[in-house]
Amino acid sequence: MLKRAIPFFNFKTEHIGIQQEISEAIERVFESGRFILGDEGTAFEREFSSYIGAKYGIGVNSGSDALFLALKALGVDDDSEVITVSHTFESTVDSIVRCGAKPVFVDVEPETYCINTTKIEENITKRTKAILPVHLYGHPADLDEVLKIAKEYDLSVVEDACQAHGAEYEGKKAGSLGNAGCFSFYPVKNLGAYGDGGMVTTNDSSLAEKIKLLRNYGQSRKYHHDLVGINSRLDELQAAILRVKLSRLDEWNEKRRRLADLYKEILERTDVVLPSERPYAKHVYHLFVIRLAGRNNCQRFLQKNGIQTQIHYPIPVHKQKAYAAFESTRDLSVTQMICKEILSLPLYPSLTDEEVACVAAVTKDAIS
Repeated sequence: MLKRAIPFFNFKTEHIGIQQEISEAIERVFESGRFILGDEGTAFEREFSSYIGAKYGIGVNSGSDALFLALKALGVDDDSEVITVSHTFESTVDSIVRCGAKPVFVDVEPETYCINTTKIEENITKRTKAILPVHLYGHPADLDEVLKIAKEYDLSVVEDACQAHGAEYEGKKAGSLGNAGCFSFYPVKNLGAYGDGGMVTTNDSSLAEKIKLLRNYGQSRKYHHDLVGINSRLDELQAAILRVKLSRLDEWNEKRRRLADLYKEILERTDVVLPSERPYAKHVYHLFVIRLAGRNNCQRFLQKNGIQTQIHYPIPVHKQKAYAAFESTRDLSVTQMICKEILSLPLYPSLTDEEVACVAAVTKDAIS
């Protein structure tokens, strides 16, 4: 047994180094007396969109709402289909269904776990309105192919970048290349709030304005409702906290990349399938996901030895009860295969080299 347990994520160690700045940011909000749609939110929208390389950023309540509002603003409705993947968190698909549209699932690549672009075109119909690629685990999808197909068929592209803050595709940040990029600031993300939060990034001024209306009850000004909208606004406290953390995002991502390399170095000559990084990509390792036969036995062995792991995701969305109406008859064999083999090991910036080496060593013991 380990001298101390290794958690899957450690909020306490992350907070120690920024505690004073966080306290000052929170105090700024209280002093302002403005808690919704104030200066902190406006500043964070500007700073984050600039970081991503997009002209506009619209802060919203969550990554789920970012996806929903982006699709809705692009005209996705109950006569639409949206092409996406089933190997993702439920909110990707939920955003489509909330628009009244039908999700059309295609398989993923076995190396990156991102959308298999060779499967997209055969699933396009007259009702197809958009493609929703997921930059899963911090690795960007193959956007050149996605954008090429979208242009040919006059489709919108909404990037699900909820796990890809700072990830790059051919030198450009994920979330800057499609019609819209959608981000989550859920606490465990590479850039995480101390609660829920999200943002849509875009280079389209009219799309940005429409999303701004939709997130705030459809109001163009107070008590003037031009559209049927919802209440989905990034609050000032979370925006102030995220501004502090944004300044460290690149540093934290580089630490994740270095720790991922250490994992790979120790595990490379084993039966474990390690994460890959395509030549076009800069992976930011929101999660370090391995694949192996006997995954469940390995997870139990790690847990017995004080190491927390998770499975992202054990059941594909098309097999979930809530989405039974959309269960696919298409070939999703890679999706269904990897769900039985994937295992997420601890990886976060405050994790030490010694802890990574320990997790890797225990993993090797588990499979030997």
